[in-house]
Amino acid sequence: MDRRHAHHLLIGLALCAALPFLARAAQGEQVVNQDGQTVKQDEQVFKAGAELVVLHVNVFDGRSDAVPDLPQSVFSVFEDDKPQDISFFSAGDVPVTVGLVIDNSTSMLTERELVVAGTNAFAESSHPEDEMFAIVFNEHVRHGLPDTTQFTTNRLQLRASLQRFPPGGKTALNDAVIEGLNHLDKGMYQKHVLVVLSDGGDNASRHSEQEMLDRVAMSNALVYTVVDPDVFTPGEGDRGVLKRLAKLSGGVAYFPKNSRDLVKDLEEIAGNIRRGYSIGYAPPSTHVHNQTHRVKVVVRVPGRKDLSARVRNVYMESD
Repeated sequence: MDRRHAHHLLIGLALCAALPFLARAAQGEQVVNQDGQTVKQDEQVFKAGAELVVLHVNVFDGRSDAVPDLPQSVFSVFEDDKPQDISFFSAGDVPVTVGLVIDNSTSMLTERELVVAGTNAFAESSHPEDEMFAIVFNEHVRHGLPDTTQFTTNRLQLRASLQRFPPGGKTALNDAVIEGLNHLDKGMYQKHVLVVLSDGGDNASRHSEQEMLDRVAMSNALVYTVVDPDVFTPGEGDRGVLKRLAKLSGGVAYFPKNSRDLVKDLEEIAGNIRRGYSIGYAPPSTHVHNQTHRVKVVVRVPGRKDLSARVRNVYMESD
């Protein structure tokens, strides 16, 4: 894999890691330092030289509803089955960088209005300051926004970007996901999210499925996948790859039964993003580069046995 495109989960310079969280502190978000203290706007969040692993976590109850407003004390982090000290913790409704990766192949010819309605519902349910972009793909992977615009907060501009290219052609899902992850790296916010609307089929990519999954492992982005129920064709689409893609990143795969559920699921994804948590810890100094490490987050709330944490289960450290 080209290391120029690898997003480092380990942040070598404390200043680079701290800037997004300092901005969030200025916005009034709850930011807790490694001593468990709430950080004020003029306090230092990170110590110099810190290397950090960033995990984005959602907590769900027994009804699969995201649970907000939990304190740091209920979370425990494990790497390779060993407990880790939480260096920072943030919870709050703050802007994120979001990419929409939309299937624009022949199978979507009759579904354009539904796609636009669903993604518009997602955008309207998102934080108003989220910076967004759209990639529409068939055998070609194209950015929907004008060439001079990398991201937008304008919902009308985002909607127009979905209709910039006519549908038709083959499907290059692997290439589109990789391009989406690469573009997320250019975003200004610390938390990155990719939402993929496709049937999981691929008949035109230059990259393999494994290359795509490796790229996800190198990223700290959450990936949510959604299948359009009106275009999914057994034997052509691949629900398995969409499940693997979401699970590897700590996201969720959605398989709505009808058009109404598709719109509802996209709204739910937007809500879950806004109710998530960011947790950081300093990994062991004995790490070897380019190794894969298993991670786990456990949430324990007295009197609640129905809560579970959703987070990526591996990360790959790179040079």
